[in-house]
Amino acid sequence: MDQKNTIAAIALSSAIIVLWALFMTPDKPSKEQVLAEKDKIQNAETPEIERTEIIKEISREQALQESERVLFENENIKGSISLTGGQIDDLEFKKFKKTQDGEENVILLNPRKSKDGYYVETGWAISNKNIDVPNSKSIWTVEGNKKLTINTPIKLVWSNDQNLKFEKEISIDDKYLFTIKQSIKNNTNKIYNFYPYGQIVRNKIPEITNFFILHEGPLGVFSTSDGNTELVEKDYDDIQDKSFSINADAGFLGITDKFWITTILPQKNSKFRANFDFKNKFLTNFIETEATEIGANETKSNEIKILLAAKEVKVIDQYSEQLNIEKLDLIIDWGILYWLTRPMWSALDFFYQLLGNYGLAIIAVTICTRILLFPLAQLSFKSMSRMKLLTPEIERIKNLHKDDKKKIQVEMMELYRREKINPMSGCLPLIPMIFLFFCLYKVLFVTIDSRFKGFYGYLTDLSSRDPSSLFNLFGLINWTPPDFLLIGWLPLFFGLSMWAQQKLNPPPSDPMQKKLFAFFPLLLTVILAPFPSGLLLYWCTNNILQMGQQYLVLRMTKVKTT
Repeated sequence: MDQKNTIAAIALSSAIIVLWALFMTPDKPSKEQVLAEKDKIQNAETPEIERTEIIKEISREQALQESERVLFENENIKGSISLTGGQIDDLEFKKFKKTQDGEENVILLNPRKSKDGYYVETGWAISNKNIDVPNSKSIWTVEGNKKLTINTPIKLVWSNDQNLKFEKEISIDDKYLFTIKQSIKNNTNKIYNFYPYGQIVRNKIPEITNFFILHEGPLGVFSTSDGNTELVEKDYDDIQDKSFSINADAGFLGITDKFWITTILPQKNSKFRANFDFKNKFLTNFIETEATEIGANETKSNEIKILLAAKEVKVIDQYSEQLNIEKLDLIIDWGILYWLTRPMWSALDFFYQLLGNYGLAIIAVTICTRILLFPLAQLSFKSMSRMKLLTPEIERIKNLHKDDKKKIQVEMMELYRREKINPMSGCLPLIPMIFLFFCLYKVLFVTIDSRFKGFYGYLTDLSSRDPSSLFNLFGLINWTPPDFLLIGWLPLFFGLSMWAQQKLNPPPSDPMQKKLFAFFPLLLTVILAPFPSGLLLYWCTNNILQMGQQYLVLRMTKVKTT
C-alpha cells in the first residue's frame, strides 16, 4: 500500500542513480578509433596552438613571485596577471570560503609552474614559422595604468624584431567577466595572416566528486553549420583516451568544476575550431578557422571574453542575456530533467528569498508539491483506505478457498469490482515522487546556491549529510564515528516517520512480507543517512503531510462488504 509505494519510490530513485552509472557509461574507444579521431576535423590552413611543457613544479607562492604581475580586483574576485606570457593565472573568490567556518578563500587559478597549474591565455597563431609571436615565455610590458579594476583597464604590449607590435587591452566588470581586446600593428610593407586563439590549460585532474549526476571537466556549447546547437561534455579520462575537435560557427567552451567555471567566449560572428586534448596536461582551446589578414601598416584586433565565475544561477543568467549567449546556463549541470530541475531551483530560491531560511524553503516547496499532487494522492489514499477496511473480508475469502488459488483471485476481483476499488491506484503517486526526489537531490548537489545554507541548530549545511550520530550519543561522547555509523537526528526522525506511516496501512497478509516491511524503516534510515540533509528534511515533511492526509481519508472512508 502507501508504505510500499513510498519505499518503492525511494528504492527506485536510488536504483536509477546506481543503474545509470553502471550501464549508461559509454564504452572506451578502440586504439584505431582514437587514432582516426585525432586526424579528424583538422584544417590544414589553420596553425596549431603552441603547447609548452612544464619544466619544473614549484609552490604556488614561489610561482607567483617568479614573474612580474599586474593586480586585479573587484567586489567578487581578486588576483593577478603574469607579465610572463600575459596569462591570467592567479584568481580567488572573495565571497566564497573553502570551508563553512574557515577564512581561506576558494582559489580557482594557479600559475603554470605550480603543481596545480590552471590558467587562461590568449594570443595569435601564424603558419609562417619565421614570424615571432608572443608565447608563454614572452615578457609583456604595461603601458599606463598598473592595476586592473572596474574603472581602470590595462594595456599590455609586446613587440618582435619583425616590426610587429602586439597589444592586449584587458578590462573587467563588477563580477566575473574579463574582456581582452588583442590587436596587432603591422609596421611593415608585408601582408600577414594571423589566427586568434584562446586556451585554458590545467596541469592535472583536480579533486573531483566523480559522481555520474555531476559533470566535471571540459565542456562546451557549439552551434554548427547544419544549424544544430549541442552541449558537449567530456570527462578528464575521456580526453586522456581520445581528443575531441569540432568546427563551430558560434558557442563557448571551458572547464567546469562542481561550483566553479572557467569559460572562453570567442568573438561574435567568428568561425572556430574547438579542441579538448591532453598532452601531459589538459588543454581546452579554440582557434579561429578564418585568418585575420593584416595589410601593410595596418592594425587589426580581435575580442575574446573570459568568464571566471562561481556558478551562481542568477549571475550566469544575467551574463547569458547580457552577452546573448545561447545555453550559457548549461554550465550548471541541470541534467536531462532540466525542465523539472530548473523549476525546482526557482521554487527553492523564491521561498528562500521570502523566508530567509533554506530549510523553511524546502518545507514550503514540499507543501506546494503535496498541494499539486493532492488530487492524485487523494485518489490513491481512498483506494488504500478502502483496501485496509476490506482486509477482514480478504482474509475470509483466503481462508474459505485456501486450496483453490484461482477461486481466491476470482472472488477478490469480484470484491474489488463491487466496492469499485482499483488495487493499482495506490501506485499513482509513485512516478511524480521519483521525479521530485531526484530533482531536489540534483539541485542540492550541483548548485552553489544551496552550499552552506542551513536550517536551525546544528543543521548548518543542508547540501551535506546530517553531521550528528547516534553512535557518539549526538556529540556527548568525544569520538567521531566512521561514515557508515553517521546516523543523525534527521535520518532517525525519517525512520520514525516511516514506521508511523506503516501503522496507517493494511499489513501484508504474508507473515514473511510482514517481517520484511517491519524492517524497512530501519533499512531506509541507514541507506538515506549519507544523502543531503535537505533531502531528508523534504522526505520527513512529506511523510508528515502524507500521514495527515491519509488519516483524514481513512476516517472518512467506509465500505460495505455484504
